[in-house]
Amino acid sequence: MARDVTFRTASRRKREDASDADESMSELFGRRKPPEQGRFRLQVDRQTKGSYPTREEAEEAGLAIKRAFPIVHVSVFDAEEGQSTAIEVPAE
Repeated sequence: MARDVTFRTASRRKREDASDADESMSELFGRRKPPEQGRFRLQVDRQTKGSYPTREEAEEAGLAIKRAFPIVHVSVFDAEEGQSTAIEVPAE
């Protein structure tokens, strides 16, 4: 009989560990970024960094990044039209 008690204790631990794993997975999913809301998305080296309601705001933020880091590829993606426009530093 002692063997049955040990077995039951072990199975309870497994269930508790499984519930802990479920809780940790829900925490990971809770950390995800919310979906992009704006139409214009600022992309740096093809990674979306932000979302803006107007093209002007996205281009302004992109130009600031491009001036600080001229080697990276900065673009503004229009989600409705599906077009991407590269940001270049104007020649001064």
